[in-house]
Amino acid sequence: MRTAAGVCSLLFLWSGAALLGVVLARELLDLSGWWNVAALAAFGVLAALNLLFGRLARGGPPPRAVEVAPPVAGAWTALNSPADRVPSHGTRAYGQEYAIDVLKDSEERPAFGWWPPVRGNRDFPAFGEPLLTVADAVVVRACDRRRDHLSRNSYPALAYLFAEGTVRSLGGAGPVIGNHVVLDLGGGVFALYAHVQRGSLRVREGDRVRAGRTLALCGNSGNTTEPHLHFQLMDRADPNRARGVPFTWRGVGVPANGERFEAPGPPRD
Repeated sequence: MRTAAGVCSLLFLWSGAALLGVVLARELLDLSGWWNVAALAAFGVLAALNLLFGRLARGGPPPRAVEVAPPVAGAWTALNSPADRVPSHGTRAYGQEYAIDVLKDSEERPAFGWWPPVRGNRDFPAFGEPLLTVADAVVVRACDRRRDHLSRNSYPALAYLFAEGTVRSLGGAGPVIGNHVVLDLGGGVFALYAHVQRGSLRVREGDRVRAGRTLALCGNSGNTTEPHLHFQLMDRADPNRARGVPFTWRGVGVPANGERFEAPGPPRD
């Protein structure tokens, strides 16, 4: 039996497909008039379903934050943080309610600008950084077959990023989160690491892992502007059906948008 959140996720995807279909039909067939109204209506349905999904997925008081170790080590900067707003990424779909993005903090990181439109991943210091187990856990999902694409961190690339994200969302969570690892932390809590580097997995499904172990490397797969880690806790292994769970990182807390934080390295054996 599907949950209300799962049904709304499907409706969200279908409305996105309808919007994309109307826009493509208008452009390819040179349609006008009522097709403009249809495109606006489809967009309105999409926004309304996103709001409905959020209300149904909320379903009561917010749960207590789960304390885990940081998934990275060293100096990083937080973006799209639940410390500033919930849902942190503007939607509760895919269990993202309390998700956070982290970028490697370095003067060598290219700034967002006009030129060049795209860059290679090795221009970004986060690419190839180790992603660490936040607690003793069991690996329930592990995928690293998707390619790491070029960056989208420029004004010229924004339009492409929007269109690309719309198309990716039609396939559910997989094309959006890209290569990923999901850990079962126990007690009905699961940790998702998204945008993992292709071919970098150090674990397999079914492995039992200790806190602080390297799971994979940071990459640029899925719906991303540049190499970074998207991290979230959720109440089930499948992000298409999951609800978000709040987190706090031991020794760090929940860094706010733009906040630089220093995460300690994993404990030595």
